[in-house]
Amino acid sequence: MVRTAAVVGGGIGGLTAAIALRRAGWQVTGYERAEELPATGTALGIWPAALRALERIGVDARAVGRPQPSGALLRPDGRPLAEIDMDALTARVGEPVRLITRPVLLRLLFDALPSGTVRLGAPVADLTALRAEYDLVVGADGVHSTVRTAAFGPRYAPRPVGTLAWRGSVPLRLPSGAEVWGSGAKFGYTPQHDGRTNFYAVSRAPAGWRPADDLAELKRLFGGWAEPIPTILAGIDPAGLLRHDIVDLRPPLPSYVAGRVVLLGDAAHAMTPDLGQGGCQAIVDAVTLADCLAEGVDAATGLAAYDRLRRRRTQRIVRMSRLAGRLGQVHHLVWLRDAALRLAVRSGPPAAG
Repeated sequence: MVRTAAVVGGGIGGLTAAIALRRAGWQVTGYERAEELPATGTALGIWPAALRALERIGVDARAVGRPQPSGALLRPDGRPLAEIDMDALTARVGEPVRLITRPVLLRLLFDALPSGTVRLGAPVADLTALRAEYDLVVGADGVHSTVRTAAFGPRYAPRPVGTLAWRGSVPLRLPSGAEVWGSGAKFGYTPQHDGRTNFYAVSRAPAGWRPADDLAELKRLFGGWAEPIPTILAGIDPAGLLRHDIVDLRPPLPSYVAGRVVLLGDAAHAMTPDLGQGGCQAIVDAVTLADCLAEGVDAATGLAAYDRLRRRRTQRIVRMSRLAGRLGQVHHLVWLRDAALRLAVRSGPPAAG
C-alpha cells in the first residue's frame, strides 16, 4: 500500500523532505505559497553533516558551493579580536563548510524532484483538509508556520530577541570575510565566488521598530567603522536590502509531532542566525525523518523516533544560538565580552550541523 505525504513549504527543509520521503517509498505532494523559486539571496554555510545528509538522498551540494575561507573577528576600528581558522575546522570535522547561495541550493533540490511534485503558488490555509487526504502532513513552512499554529496553537510562536537585522549583497570582490563586533551592534561580510560580497548587519532595537530610511540608518550605525564596511555601504542597492526582526521560537515545542502531523526546520525550532545552523538543521531533520519512516516502519513508531532524535538536539542549538546573539547585543563592559569571545574562538567553534 502506497503511503502519501503532503509537505507544506518549498524551502530548504521542505524540498529535502520531499526528496528523502520519495526515496523512502512515500508518494509526496509539496505545497509552496510562492509563485516561483527565488532568484536572489545570500550565501549559506552548509556544514559537513548536512552535506553528507544530502549526499545520502542523491543530492551533491558540494558541486555548487565553494569552501568557506578563513576570516576574522574584528573591532570597529579594524583591530583583530580573533582569527576564524577554517582550515583547523576542516581538519576537525572532516571537510570544509561550503558556501552555497540560497537560490542555487533551492534550484538544486527542486530539480531533483519529478516535475509537478511541488505545487508552486499553492498556499495551505486548511490543515484539516490535508489531514483527511494524506497519511502524513509535514510542516516545513518556516518560522511563521501555519501548520505549527494549527497543530499546537498560538502559544508556540516566534518571539523577537531585541535585534534588527539587514542583509544583502554588493558587487565587490574581497579577499576574505570578517565579523566586526561593536557596542550593541555587529557587521559581517563574506565574499562570494562571483565577485560579489554578502553582508549582514545587526543592531539592538525594540521589536517592531523600523527606521524611516534603512540605508541611512546603516550608514549612521556603521559608516564610521573601518574599511571595507564604508565601501560595502556605498555599494548597497536599497531595492535589494532585506530587513527583519531577529526571532526564535519560545517556548520550545513539547513535541515535533502531533498525531500524523510532523514539523521540521524553522517550523519546529526557529533559531537566531548567530551560529549559521538554520538551513543545516532543516536538512538533517528532513533526512532523519525519512530514515525513521522507511518502508516497513509503522508511522507512529517512526514519528516518535524522529522526535526523540531531533528535538532535544535542535532545541539545544536554539539556546546556544540565542546566547551567541546576546553576546552581540552587549553594550556595557564590551572589553569583557571581547575577552570571552577570543577565548571561545581559541577553544574552537562547535561542530554542529
